[in-house]
Amino acid sequence: MKYNQLGRTGLYVSEICLGTMTFGGNADAGMWKAIGALEQPAVDDIVGRALNAGVNFFDTADVYSFGESERRLGQAFKNLGVARKDVVVATKVFGAMGPGPNDRGASRGHIMDSVRASLDRLQTDHIDLYQIHGNDSVTPIEETLRALDDLTREGAVRYVGVSNWAAWKIAKALGISERKGYARFESLQAYYTIAGRDLERELAPLLVEEKVGLMVWSPLAGGLLSGKFGPGSSTPDDARRASFDFPPVDKERAWRCVAAMREIGDAHGVTVARVALAWLLARPAVTTVIVGAKTVEQLEDNLAAAELTLTVDEIARLDAASALPAEYPGWMFAMQGGSRVPAPFSRKA
Repeated sequence: MKYNQLGRTGLYVSEICLGTMTFGGNADAGMWKAIGALEQPAVDDIVGRALNAGVNFFDTADVYSFGESERRLGQAFKNLGVARKDVVVATKVFGAMGPGPNDRGASRGHIMDSVRASLDRLQTDHIDLYQIHGNDSVTPIEETLRALDDLTREGAVRYVGVSNWAAWKIAKALGISERKGYARFESLQAYYTIAGRDLERELAPLLVEEKVGLMVWSPLAGGLLSGKFGPGSSTPDDARRASFDFPPVDKERAWRCVAAMREIGDAHGVTVARVALAWLLARPAVTTVIVGAKTVEQLEDNLAAAELTLTVDEIARLDAASALPAEYPGWMFAMQGGSRVPAPFSRKA
């Protein structure tokens, strides 16, 4: 397992992070049941296998199964006898955790209430990476950043990050943090796949320039890039997309990518999913790729992506199959100054 520096911090995290959305869903949990309903014994097995493979990074959120994901992750560490210093635990705040108008968002009040509850569920005295899970168009950025800074100063939180924000808002937040001396966002958790490369337009250049780490969620596009799907195929009954068709994907582009990945996977004797993950791991902006699993077998295949090295020619084929359509001002940048700008998304050294 390779370990990468998280943003500008001195913290190193495994390039594959175990996501825990599949932990704890039940019959009353709506979409969380469709995503996963793993009970504690199965959670212990998956967490244990990840640890044995060298994974030290675990991502959850308070809203996942309304706290059950955090609770089962914390219990798994206890059941497995894991030393707290040996794992990096990330969780998130933003989603609705109750019926009241203040039971959601990125306000100081909701953040302060939520962090205590997350600490209790995780059975820990600190959270390594505390992330704002979504865009709050009401709360001033300064209010959110001040609350997060207070938590880092008191030790409840060690680093802070953000998820699903626009590039301009992240840039503004970084400027405020620098000006006021607040703890800054060290990571962005965002959607990025070979079939969904929108992040490369604005977000990836910002992350590289400002040395903000990128945590990729849904790297297989909700299972669409697992190899089970293709043109004209029906959705398998046991697939997440059978009941939760998310994230949205341009299917025509996705099928081009799957076809190219299948050929490359056959040449290596590996699955389409493994190729999709290996392509992401080679992107220079990526710090870690979050993988989730309902079974140990799924996890094993995803973990093996860290051992797959694609050739320069194979990456070029995949880049061509998944290329974004030109949009302004990108095409103007290329026309006016393309000869003066090195390729920003070539393979990692």
